[in-house]
Amino acid sequence: MMDNLRAAANNVVLKIILGLIVASFVLTGVGDYLIGGSNDYAAKVNGQEIGRAQFEQAVQNERSRMQEQLGENFSVLAGNDGYMQQMRQQVLSQLIDEALIDQYARKLGLNISDAQIKQAIFAVPAFQTNNQFDNEKYLDQVRRLGLTPDRYAELLRKQLVTQQLIQGLGATQFSLPKEIDSLVAQAAQDRVVRTATIDVAAIAKTLNVTDEEIKGYYDSNKGRFIDPEAFKVSYLLLDAARVMDSVKITDADIAAFYEKNKQEFTQPERKRFSVIQLKTEADARAVLDELKNGADFAALAKEKSQDVVSRRNGGDLGWMDANATVDELQQAKLTEKGQLSEPVKSSVGYLIVRLDDIQAAQVKPLSAVRDDIAVRAKREKALDEFFAVQRKVSEAASNDNESLASAEEAAGQKAAETAWFSHDQVPAELNFPQVTQAIFGGTLLGDNGAPGSNSDVIGVDGDRAIVLRITDHRAETSRPLDQVRDEIVQVLKVQKAQQQANLQAEKIVVDLKQGKEDSLKAANLSFGEPETLSSVSQGNVLAESLFALPVPQKDKVSYGVARDQEGNVVLVALDSVKPHTITDEQKAQFSSQVEQSAVTTLFDTLVSSLRTEATIKLGAAAQEQQPQ
Repeated sequence: MMDNLRAAANNVVLKIILGLIVASFVLTGVGDYLIGGSNDYAAKVNGQEIGRAQFEQAVQNERSRMQEQLGENFSVLAGNDGYMQQMRQQVLSQLIDEALIDQYARKLGLNISDAQIKQAIFAVPAFQTNNQFDNEKYLDQVRRLGLTPDRYAELLRKQLVTQQLIQGLGATQFSLPKEIDSLVAQAAQDRVVRTATIDVAAIAKTLNVTDEEIKGYYDSNKGRFIDPEAFKVSYLLLDAARVMDSVKITDADIAAFYEKNKQEFTQPERKRFSVIQLKTEADARAVLDELKNGADFAALAKEKSQDVVSRRNGGDLGWMDANATVDELQQAKLTEKGQLSEPVKSSVGYLIVRLDDIQAAQVKPLSAVRDDIAVRAKREKALDEFFAVQRKVSEAASNDNESLASAEEAAGQKAAETAWFSHDQVPAELNFPQVTQAIFGGTLLGDNGAPGSNSDVIGVDGDRAIVLRITDHRAETSRPLDQVRDEIVQVLKVQKAQQQANLQAEKIVVDLKQGKEDSLKAANLSFGEPETLSSVSQGNVLAESLFALPVPQKDKVSYGVARDQEGNVVLVALDSVKPHTITDEQKAQFSSQVEQSAVTTLFDTLVSSLRTEATIKLGAAAQEQQPQ
């Protein structure tokens, strides 16, 4: 795999194509993909630092993901200090693994270029409108993730490098047909079963719980009955796009911008080259002699060039400026139209280069670029006005620290007001690391949690900023026992009912295995009609327990206990097992899953090995409890 990657990277024509892509296209918002460091860190992995900011952002992203997945139930977990600390440790472990993988990939020489990052971003359906990349939609979606464009691009780069590494591991894995057939026979089964259900809810209605049990459960599970710290916030959202709509530009503005940035509208000198690629220097000199004797360059390129791309065009590489001209062509040192080079050594052999044509530098007239300049000049003027508004709002918010009234006047807009929200339910419009740090950091609260100061203007993207004020605050409180008593009673009744049902089911199964059905009848239970369940079907909650039962002996029944989706205890009678016939397509999918599982195992082993060999040092940020 590495040889193929290096060969592709060294191909002259591929270098030129990539050079043209990088030189000719810049995506707004996707920059250098660099992340600043800090002396305060969460971990160092072979000397590579995982900073506090990176770690805390990863923790916040995981909290947001869990909140979205679990909804209100997440507040119970968030109130458990032990669970949240475990989550932080898992996030840090993942960041350490990512650093190890990144280091290993760089050691192998794997790399993802900026051009590939851009292409990957363009291919994301969520960033498209009418099958075309939409930059505004891209920036909006990235903001919603709580990321900057540079940070998103960096995460995407790591993901693509990891995929590249996994693909390399996958190329080493294969399974023999007999192995697949054997696995299919074990995995694809039909099982004929009968079931009898013990109704846990019905049992729960007959049970009682004592005050001591209720109090004991409450004392042992106080984390489940916590109302988290909550806030109400007033805020002003300053948006450059809003300023952009009101900005007007004149012909004089356009002309001034053109003169100021004239170099951007100058097409540099361009040259057109053709090449013939040969394996050896002797081959190259032989071809050069033919050319000097009048042979047709294009004909020789099509006949003898080793480069499959350029030889189709008679060796023609097209127009390119100095930035797009690869080293091998520059080494030829050609200055005159029609001039031939001596053999030039390259990573793929030897080249004969001809300079076909030269195009002098040209300045595009204002009329040709006017529309583009109008947009850019308007944006530049809007940003100037936007930053001027920010300065006015910042001064007003600082001078009048008792409310946002002065800041509203400076901004020319009214502040918005949020409903109550906690750490785990931050409104989308405020869900930026810099903003949440200001809200939850304590600096904007007064004595005893009362409303305090206005924030400074907080930049959340290159074109948006927020100034805010906490208008109300509730500290974290435990709900008293009398408010949650009924909830606890129901939980305890169900727990008792499930225990009772499990004991009853286990006794019945013991009797059934001995050929006795008295306990089954005494419980007013009977097995239903036989039904066939397949191991390849999805969604049956009984499947895990059912397919764990031993295959019944001839004319015998295997018995077991399972639990259904409602939490009821289910007695299972397994009557027979037979192979499940699958299609060739299903077999191919199964084979792919087996190989993918093998690759996953190999990848996990690689990461474990890298951890064993690595020097990992945890910093102070890794030891801190997550603020609630």
